[in-house]
Amino acid sequence: MSVFWASLGFGVVTASILAIAAVGFTLQFGATNIFNLAYGDVMSAAAFVGYLVTQAHLGLWAALLAGGAFGSVFSALLNRLVYAPFIRRGTRLFGMIIVSIAVSLMLANTMQAIWGANFYSLAIPPARPFRIGPFIFTTIQLVIIAIAIAAMAGVHLLLRHTRLGRAMRATANDATLARNCGIRTDLVVDVVWLLSGFLCGIGGVVLVANVTSFDYGTGGNFIILILTAAVLGGVGQPYGAMLGALVIGVASEVSAAIITPAYKELIAFVILVVVLLIRPQGILSEIAAQKEVVAA
Repeated sequence: MSVFWASLGFGVVTASILAIAAVGFTLQFGATNIFNLAYGDVMSAAAFVGYLVTQAHLGLWAALLAGGAFGSVFSALLNRLVYAPFIRRGTRLFGMIIVSIAVSLMLANTMQAIWGANFYSLAIPPARPFRIGPFIFTTIQLVIIAIAIAAMAGVHLLLRHTRLGRAMRATANDATLARNCGIRTDLVVDVVWLLSGFLCGIGGVVLVANVTSFDYGTGGNFIILILTAAVLGGVGQPYGAMLGALVIGVASEVSAAIITPAYKELIAFVILVVVLLIRPQGILSEIAAQKEVVAA
């Protein structure tokens, strides 16, 4: 198998992980206008929850559910107990970014204090390789791709075919107008953080399932790709995040194979800079273009 096809296959897997995480990230921003830079560290924390579950020999699926549940509850509490009080005091977007950075640092240092600077691996059976056309995927990678497809389909059905999804879209477009129309935006925001946190937790577990080892900083490092995918697609636009994840995932892996792995994050940065210069609102910009630079 050629290097190109191998890197393209890796790109599809990376895009799948990125899509799960980026959609959760952009749902949070769409509903609350919070650029949550602690998102990657929550992924790391969920990964450690998954690690503990696999150490108890409960398997990958139990680890995914446990990681998703942790991410869901922790994210909802983070919004309620930390971010929401700042928003009620009128903290602007830049101020909320500083708050999220502080939360990120606290989470990272807490995980380092608990787990140390050691590397860990999920206790799951060795993955078997499967050939699909010109690609070779392991069983774990096929599971990751399937989870991503199911998650994206679920988000689409929720947003387009349920009352809750319509309420979420209305809140993201104009929270004040949505409240005036009788939508309980506070409840909608809580549900969004639960849902996005679940995607964050699952994203953290599948991220570390796809690598040989991880540490407390693995999710925090992945936030660069998440931000790039979200901005490329249009921050606050879930469908844009899906498209951005595909572009960034494939571009980063192909460039790593053709040029050098050291340029993997650099390529993401280059794409991010180009997008910000040419089309700062992103590819799909319905929400991003309407957002005010305030955290309210």
